[in-house]
Amino acid sequence: MATMKKESVKPVETMPNKGAWTAEEDRKLAEVIANHGAKRWRTIASKAALNRCGKSCRLRWLNYLRPNIKRGNISDQEEDLILRLHKLLGNRWSLIAGRLPGRTDNEIKNYWNSHLSKKINKKEKQIEASNRECQKIEKKTIEISLELKEDNKPHNGSEEGSNVNFNIDDLFDFTDEDTLNMEWMSRFLEMDEP
Repeated sequence: MATMKKESVKPVETMPNKGAWTAEEDRKLAEVIANHGAKRWRTIASKAALNRCGKSCRLRWLNYLRPNIKRGNISDQEEDLILRLHKLLGNRWSLIAGRLPGRTDNEIKNYWNSHLSKKINKKEKQIEASNRECQKIEKKTIEISLELKEDNKPHNGSEEGSNVNFNIDDLFDFTDEDTLNMEWMSRFLEMDEP
C-alpha cells in the first residue's frame, strides 16, 4: 500500500494580506514602530497584528509613513539633480536618493520611469531627427558645390590657371556672317600691327 502524504495548509488568518494599505493599518504600524523602533520587521508585523509580512511593513514605513519624507511634486532643481546623478551613477536609486533629502529611492525610481526617461527619449529622438535633417542639407550643399566646381572648369583648351573661363562661341555669333565679308576683322587685325 502506498502511503499518502498529508499536505500542510496554512490557516487563512495567518496568510499575509495582499492589497492596498488602509489608514487603520498605517496607524497601527506607526504606533508599533514608535514603541519598538524601526527594526526587526517580522516582529513589528506580528506585534501590530496587521496580517502583513515584515518586508511589506518595512517598505510601507520607509516609502510612505516615515515623518521626514518629503511629499509633493519634484521641483525643477531636484529633477535637474536627478538627471545629472543618473548620468553619473546610473540606476543606483538609493545613492541618488541620498543626495535628495526627504526623497526615497522608490519615489525617485518611479519618477524616473514614469516621467524623466520618456522626456529624455523624446529629446533624443528630436536630436536624431535634427541630425538627419542637417545631414541632408550638408549632402545637398556638397552636391551643389560639386556642380559649381564642374561649371567653373576651363573650356575649349584655355589655360588651367586662368581666372576667366568662357566659351568663345557664347560671345560671338558668326552664323550670319558671310565668310568673305569680314571687313571688321580686317580692320581689327590692322590695328594690332605695329
